Amino acid sequence: MTTLSISAWPSQGRLLFPGMLACCVVAAAAMFLSQHYGAPVMLFALLLGMAMNFLSVDSPCKPGVEFAARQVLRIGVALLGLRITFHEVMALGWQPMALVVVSVAVTIVVGMIAAKAMGFQSLFGLLTGGATAICGASAALALSAALPAHPGKERATLFTVIGVSALSTLAMIAYPMLVKMLGMDPRTAGIFLGGTIHDVAQVVGAGYSLSHETGDIATMVKLMRVAMLLPVIVVATSITRARGDGESVRPPLLPWFAVAFAVLVAINSTGLVPAPVQGLGRDLSSWCLVIAIAGIGIKTQLKELASVGLRPILLMVGETVFLAALVLLAQHWMA
Repeated sequence: MTTLSISAWPSQGRLLFPGMLACCVVAAAAMFLSQHYGAPVMLFALLLGMAMNFLSVDSPCKPGVEFAARQVLRIGVALLGLRITFHEVMALGWQPMALVVVSVAVTIVVGMIAAKAMGFQSLFGLLTGGATAICGASAALALSAALPAHPGKERATLFTVIGVSALSTLAMIAYPMLVKMLGMDPRTAGIFLGGTIHDVAQVVGAGYSLSHETGDIATMVKLMRVAMLLPVIVVATSITRARGDGESVRPPLLPWFAVAFAVLVAINSTGLVPAPVQGLGRDLSSWCLVIAIAGIGIKTQLKELASVGLRPILLMVGETVFLAALVLLAQHWMA
């Protein structure tokens, strides 16, 4: 791969500008609609992006859209490291940590086995299982960036983001009712909500709808799941390397965005990062991920998405139900 010289940057910027501008406009519209109507911003970005699919076909926007869907995505994943610290993860004790590690690992393995049994590639199960077990759309995008390129990869990623966003919204509504029905105390409820709902925003919404204590615990448990993103990316990249099929150049064991994620977690854990900088990093991460998913939506043909059929939906619903049941059983066993 050739290295772009500094003198070529202006021309490269002009080449990327139209597509990046289109993705930013879609992302801004998605943010506005999400704030006013309360639906997941990723879902709005996907739908609006797909409505502008014509921009990715023989258009001046195509290079910028490709850049947003790949490089901006990686930047957003790296900045997720500013959301957590080692101290926050350790504060809840060993039981929630063990629960998170086991539930994430088992859900991903079961997802890969189920995907293979349903006729899909096991990597599709890794993508959907990782999105379900870790942090929803953000995990889907991060894992997609680490997995090998293949013709159906972007369609699989898009479907996973849509599915996990929809299921996360349903869980935000249904799980608090389940918590009340089962008579859980605030700590147990927080661990359950944080350990099962896919996206961070929906965990926050569900937790604080019950009580401040439940919301705090749910958020911490959820951030522990986010911290699992790094080891899972390492596993995904290792699988990619193992399946290199004799290629002379294999991806690095740790992609640069995974290294950056780990470095930012370590820096954030020192306590030296000012709160405004942390907030800026979180906001920038959110914007990058929304811009990236807008780019993926623009690149995707609706007819391709419509052809996925019922089986992928059943796979993701099954993974979601399995994770909830696993966490409930684990809590009962630890009680």
